[in-house]
Amino acid sequence: MEKHYDLVVIGAGPGGYMTALYASKAGKRTAVIERSHVGGTCLNCGCIPTKTYLHTTGLYREVKKTEAAGLHTEGLRVSMEELKKRKDAVVEELRAGIEKQLAAAKVDLYRGTGVVCGEHLVKVMPGEEEVTADYILLAAGSEPSSLPIPGMDLPGVKNSTQMLEEECVPDRLVIIGGGVIGMEFATVYNDLGCQVTVLEAMDKILPGMDKEISQNLKMIMKKRGVDIHTGATVSSVEKMGDGTYLCRYTEKERTYEAPAALILSAVGRRPLSRGLFSEDMQERIEMERGRVLVNERYETSVPGIYAVGDLIGGVCLAHVATAEGCQAASAMFPELKGKDMTVIPSCVYTDPEIACAGLTADEAKAAGIDTVTGKYIMSVNGKSVLSMQDRGFLKIVSEKETGRILGAQLMCARATDMIGELELAISKRLTAEDLAAVIMPHPTFCEGIGEAAESLII
Repeated sequence: MEKHYDLVVIGAGPGGYMTALYASKAGKRTAVIERSHVGGTCLNCGCIPTKTYLHTTGLYREVKKTEAAGLHTEGLRVSMEELKKRKDAVVEELRAGIEKQLAAAKVDLYRGTGVVCGEHLVKVMPGEEEVTADYILLAAGSEPSSLPIPGMDLPGVKNSTQMLEEECVPDRLVIIGGGVIGMEFATVYNDLGCQVTVLEAMDKILPGMDKEISQNLKMIMKKRGVDIHTGATVSSVEKMGDGTYLCRYTEKERTYEAPAALILSAVGRRPLSRGLFSEDMQERIEMERGRVLVNERYETSVPGIYAVGDLIGGVCLAHVATAEGCQAASAMFPELKGKDMTVIPSCVYTDPEIACAGLTADEAKAAGIDTVTGKYIMSVNGKSVLSMQDRGFLKIVSEKETGRILGAQLMCARATDMIGELELAISKRLTAEDLAAVIMPHPTFCEGIGEAAESLII
């Protein structure tokens, strides 16, 4: 006998399980269907595993440079095998936490693949158990993309998920793609002593970021020994007789070869919509290149069926998927409040960390807004100097006429922890004068925010 719910969610990632919990708080009978592990890409093969690696390798690099501060570290090393076990333990702990949250909220968790077979009908495969719901939310996530070039199916070519299962550090690693995923892995393996080469097709690494941030990170990474090529188009990968690999690419109309023990393909992700619908429903759900199309309410072309997260494209971040889920829930159940989607923070966990929110000066100019930019160089910040940080900065963009803060770009230690303060200032339409009036504790990294704001009003 089928079970009926107010809401059935397909996918237990941040866009799915968080929406289920949100709906359950309003007394809605809710179920989540998950084909693999709860937590989605972020927890299992994305944000959490990579940041666990970055935490350890960052400590390793930081400790190695502290002899000047009197800390001697002879014999210091990183065991990749033990680090992987630590990563797995962190993931398991957080998975268990999610499952406890779902159980405490009385959200039913189904193990299997959810297939939408009707406007209100979902089958849980392979057992074909049927559940019905007033509303269905699709949050099936994404999977790594690949380039359509020869050699990408060779065993030594790994995607980001597969790379997290490696227990040995290669002597040479070629990373195809200089976006967020590529540069975070470049940071990890460079810290571990690997010779890393990054090949990015666009004219700069981190293509969607502020130009100065991209340039500064490239300079820092090159100083640490990472070989970075932009405007580089990869044409093929070949396995050599000695078991290594050769990556061929074109840069400035010349062909080059980059040897490697392993190659990481970090060229983005694609929506995981395959097998999500029955044949009948496949014809009714509007899609574009695997992406499920939705309106401003996150509702698909079929009334009552909603979709969020990587499945719909756009900004593919865990916190965005969660916010989109809240928006969708508020559309289904008016008593629930949605999120403010006007300002979306983005973070990169390289060293220095990078965090942005709102408009850059170039984006504001393109929109016809006259702005001024306040900048603070972190090399004169006390906390940065005493903790031996690399070069960094903070920039605050404000409207020239009103002083209203429009955006912020941070590249410094703890940038990802500080961006929330600036996001709040942007969303609440605060001015540089409002922000400069706040007393910042000393010595802290966040003093830089006050200094950048101060520079806008002097």
